[in-house]
Amino acid sequence: MFEQYIQVPVIATVVGGQTGRLDDYKGGVESIIRLVPGIPESALQGIEEFSHLEVVWRFSLGSDSDIELEPRSPRGNPDWPATGGLVHRNHRRPARIGISCPRLLRVEGRDLHVTDLDADDGTPVIDLAPVFREMLPSGTVHQPEWPTDMLRNYWKHADERP
Repeated sequence: MFEQYIQVPVIATVVGGQTGRLDDYKGGVESIIRLVPGIPESALQGIEEFSHLEVVWRFSLGSDSDIELEPRSPRGNPDWPATGGLVHRNHRRPARIGISCPRLLRVEGRDLHVTDLDADDGTPVIDLAPVFREMLPSGTVHQPEWPTDMLRNYWKHADERP
């Protein structure tokens, strides 16, 4: 299907937090991003001064056989327009890569304690960096209405889950 592949190292693993590939109510859940032994603890020096991290991770619970590039309605809801596979932000993308910006609570050795990381327990982390305001999108961000409708409960506190 694809002409080229790359290999990327796993630098950390998500410990605790989200489980079960749930779509919504991901707010307020604490987890740990634990560096692998090959990454020196000193690589984190200074990170505690930042409020948020940008975390790149792999949807490890998905499979290559579940990649879906053809247009489909998000979450199977016909009220939302069918959009191509690269317009979705889920495990059915070709590289199965997720990006999240959890809040950093504290650093304990090789463990980054975070909240609002929407990766499941056991998820491999490919990269992480502090969020710099200057690196956020410039200009006005616009989008159609369906993502707002679809994600209205995404960051609601997990304790509110029906």
